[in-house]
Amino acid sequence: MKNFKKVLALVLALVMVLSFAACGGGSSSSSDAVVYKVGTEPTFPPFDTTDDAGNIVGFDMDLIAAIGEDQGFEVTFENLQFDSLIPAIQAGNIDIIAAGMNCENDERREQVDFSTPYYESGLVVAVAADNDTILGVDDLTPDMKVAAQIGTTGADAVTELAAEGKIKEAIILNGLDTAMLQLINGDVAAVINDLPVTKAYIEKQPDAIKIVGEVMNAEAYAIAVQKGNTELLEKINTGMANIQANGKFDEIYDKWFGEEA
Repeated sequence: MKNFKKVLALVLALVMVLSFAACGGGSSSSSDAVVYKVGTEPTFPPFDTTDDAGNIVGFDMDLIAAIGEDQGFEVTFENLQFDSLIPAIQAGNIDIIAAGMNCENDERREQVDFSTPYYESGLVVAVAADNDTILGVDDLTPDMKVAAQIGTTGADAVTELAAEGKIKEAIILNGLDTAMLQLINGDVAAVINDLPVTKAYIEKQPDAIKIVGEVMNAEAYAIAVQKGNTELLEKINTGMANIQANGKFDEIYDKWFGEEA
């Protein structure tokens, strides 16, 4: 009988040890959290870029992470070309697009659902720092090549200028880095792109690029989800409102834009 009691005690002790191990010591809440894949194109600073270690960082990354923290979900980031983002979300390969995407584009509105806007922007003309001929969009001429990033409203504007015969050719490129490099190298006369992103490039290379003329085509950025995903969209909009109310949004804004944001 005593041996039976000893065996029973050992069995109970083993069950308790295994049960405690299964609880994970507090890590289960993280592993059980919903994780959404966020697609972006990280050549669009300060919204979407990479740090020295190659990690995807930026205003959009901090924004969606803060919304997730508020709403109880986590995020991972996927590096995609800008024109691949909407097809990827339609195919279910990603759940969210956070990529400085203009939500006032009618074609995009038919393909995805947008959150409430979080940033007001506009397009500008960028030229080489030593260019004193082009003072704005009206100074672009039919012998000039002008570049923009594929899938953006800048690309729409450049394509329209080419169709109207106001420039020689619209050079539409994968990645804004490539477009800016062509501008610096003299392969194109100008780049048309969003104001805050162009300003971020100028801060990196103040002696290479400058903005000329007035801001064009005011637009708003928003986060996108798959068409009809009202549950996720509500989480994002609620989280956005909460972090705007509690000051977290302003904290992220100041981090990435500073006093001139």
